[in-house]
Amino acid sequence: MAPQHRRVRTRALAVGAAAVAVSAALAAGPVAGAAPMDDARAALPGPTERPTPAAAAQPTPAAGAQPAPGAEPAASAFPTPDVDIPAVSVPQLPPVPDLRPPSVPAPVKGVPPFGAFLASDARGVERMEQLSRWLGGAELRVGHTYLPGNHWKDIEGDVGFLEAWARWRNADDKRMLVLNVPLQERNEAGVPDGEVRELLRRGAAGEFDHHFRTLAERLVELKIPDTVLVLGWEMNGITYTHRCGPDPENWKKYWNRIVTTMRSVPGQEFRFEFTPNRGRDAVPWTQCYPGDDTVDIIGMDSYDQPHGMSFDEQVKEPYGLQAHVDFAKAHGKPIAYPEWGLFRNGDNPEYMRRMLAWMQQHRPLYHTVTDYCPHGVWQCDDNPDASRVFRNALWGRTPEDPQTPAPAEPPAGPELPDHCAPLDLGRWVEHWLGGKLCLRLDWWSRSG
Repeated sequence: MAPQHRRVRTRALAVGAAAVAVSAALAAGPVAGAAPMDDARAALPGPTERPTPAAAAQPTPAAGAQPAPGAEPAASAFPTPDVDIPAVSVPQLPPVPDLRPPSVPAPVKGVPPFGAFLASDARGVERMEQLSRWLGGAELRVGHTYLPGNHWKDIEGDVGFLEAWARWRNADDKRMLVLNVPLQERNEAGVPDGEVRELLRRGAAGEFDHHFRTLAERLVELKIPDTVLVLGWEMNGITYTHRCGPDPENWKKYWNRIVTTMRSVPGQEFRFEFTPNRGRDAVPWTQCYPGDDTVDIIGMDSYDQPHGMSFDEQVKEPYGLQAHVDFAKAHGKPIAYPEWGLFRNGDNPEYMRRMLAWMQQHRPLYHTVTDYCPHGVWQCDDNPDASRVFRNALWGRTPEDPQTPAPAEPPAGPELPDHCAPLDLGRWVEHWLGGKLCLRLDWWSRSG
């Protein structure tokens, strides 16, 4: 019994036999339906550490006292008066209410599954483990790569590096592979709107279905049938031949044909992700949404741009971060951030801090930072302050770990020996070398 229970019992004996009986019942154990006082105090907010009930309830035996064989230790260090206590009916006490204010959120475990885009080919696979080590052993659950969009054979998956990514994915059942799929060949060739409009019409009519059937069969053959497929990403912009703006209606029909075709392949378990740029761009991305039946995930590519835009503005702008979250919720879909990172505002630790907090709050299915200059934090030396924020936030983290603070500053690496001047070769070179190189200052000295 905790000490506060003993005080209640002692005071109760002074006011009458019935109250003494109630206190005795409390001393014997909690009444059915009642919550212990320790539990009520635990529900209150505050950092104060309390001793465990078991430790607090252990009495100190009197000097020289010997318990009888088989007897239990006394429940209280306070002596009980020798009085004749009449039998009384002890009423059940009501449960102690939850005293936490309603504004206190439930504890959140871990971080959303995350990874990075490190390179499309097998080099990206190799760098996943290296980035994990840089993050203190953090578990990179998500691999992200892109099919080239130069020729239809690329889009059909006739690229050797898919085998390396398939091996990475299948090495651990917890991993997720995200694959961006162009919807047209010559995807970054600056094809004019008139030609894009004609290509969309032909796609909506089914002319290109066989290319996507071939891709689906290839992915199933590689034993990665649960790949997340980001079809025709950033369709609301002007960069890609698979853009939506010239003909949104045929773009949506084309998307639906592709999904229907790929879902018809035996063994597939694909999830299809609709991912526009943040903001309006060339056309409101909501005009390109093909429908809930063929979309499994609603993603967003969100970089720190344009110049001078604060994070709050990125949240509140039309078709921005908040609109993305609201739209996905209205359609019953999870969100994701397959591309995000620094851009027009340079080394911006405030953006990095706020974006990580945004994702921790809204719990996307996954996110993958774009890790090359100017966007990145590991393979790019141009953003040391934002890199430090990213590394501190994700140091040693996995989706299952409790949400505990990362160290104020993760270890920088092994200390250099005395009499050594470090050579600044840049983070990326030092990473490949396994640490810093140094020039010994005593190289000219001679022993003896």
